[in-house]
Amino acid sequence: MLNAQDRAIVKATVPLLESGGEALTTHFYKLMLSEYPEVRPLFNQANQASGDQPRALANGVLMYARHIDQLEQLGGLVNQIINKHVALQILPEHYPIVGACLLRAIEEVLGKEVATPEVIAAWGAAYQQLADILIGAEEGLYQQKAQAPGGWRGARAFRLAARVQESSEIVSFHFAPLDGGPVLKGEPGQYLGLKVQIDGQEHRRNYSLSALGDGREYRISVKREAGGKVSNYLHEQLQVGDTLELFPPAGEFTLSASDKPLVLISGGVGITPTLAMLDAALASGRLVHFIHCARNGAVHAFRDWVDERAARHPQLKRFYCYAEDDGVSLPADAVGLLSQDQLAQWLPVERDLDAYFLGPKGFMAAIRRQLKALGVPEQQSRYEFFGPAAALE
Repeated sequence: MLNAQDRAIVKATVPLLESGGEALTTHFYKLMLSEYPEVRPLFNQANQASGDQPRALANGVLMYARHIDQLEQLGGLVNQIINKHVALQILPEHYPIVGACLLRAIEEVLGKEVATPEVIAAWGAAYQQLADILIGAEEGLYQQKAQAPGGWRGARAFRLAARVQESSEIVSFHFAPLDGGPVLKGEPGQYLGLKVQIDGQEHRRNYSLSALGDGREYRISVKREAGGKVSNYLHEQLQVGDTLELFPPAGEFTLSASDKPLVLISGGVGITPTLAMLDAALASGRLVHFIHCARNGAVHAFRDWVDERAARHPQLKRFYCYAEDDGVSLPADAVGLLSQDQLAQWLPVERDLDAYFLGPKGFMAAIRRQLKALGVPEQQSRYEFFGPAAALE
């Protein structure tokens, strides 16, 4: 436990974090990734280059400092971090590396006049408190997944059983375990961690499960990203019969049981976790409004799949919005960016509903504003980022 003096010192650094937190975390990553190559596979270098990862960490450090007296106010942020760590197999031995680099970054960025021995000692104690919380929670989750039916701990070898082109940009990959045993059923909305070797270097990524778990195999559906090291490897090199290692499904952004109308809103490859959510909701007889936005029909994945379900389930209403009409694909229900007026027409009349939305950050920010303006309760409006967590303001 932190003593009162340490808490006071950490809280006093909040203004510095508000103004210079991103510079601090950028320097932190530079130190850690250059001096500790063993942790590089845990980080997506594209997120480093874009600044998303340093910004996300800066926000997390700031939130921790602000709420050092009442950590329960961090809400879902801690659970989100724990699940991301478990999906990538962050282990206790990684934490001292992070702690040492964080303290060095504080000292080198803020300078010794500000980062006095007392400040460094207080932040060292604060970091250890957080590390102990995360390590304990992550160990509990590792054990839970290992003991569950079909579960395992660490990496497990899987074979690519099938690959299916879903659109001009998205391919689905079906993985079956090499040992032939059952697999842990992921919850609708969870993601799968994978480990691949590319040009002799290890890389780890998380991809959403795009189908309900059946206890036998997993499906992920991956968009080819320009410059994406792993997505391009999967699209161009991974062939049926090839093997790679997977980590158990994780993630706290899951479909909650409810009898309220369900609205699933996605943009682009954000459609992937909503597919498992859709099947789970339909199995319960729940009213579902499925809204998907894509650049055009050529990049719209799973249209036939959703249409087939809409034909069999009268409680499913589906709506498509294309930013542009390519003149070749099947028409959408609306063309242009999804407006608040259009969304209002596609939502259930009853606004006491559960909304889940995913997609690019700008898309999600707009949807969040629109849902609020249209009377959907904020606590019933849920979203998740594919990459590092960020604010939607």
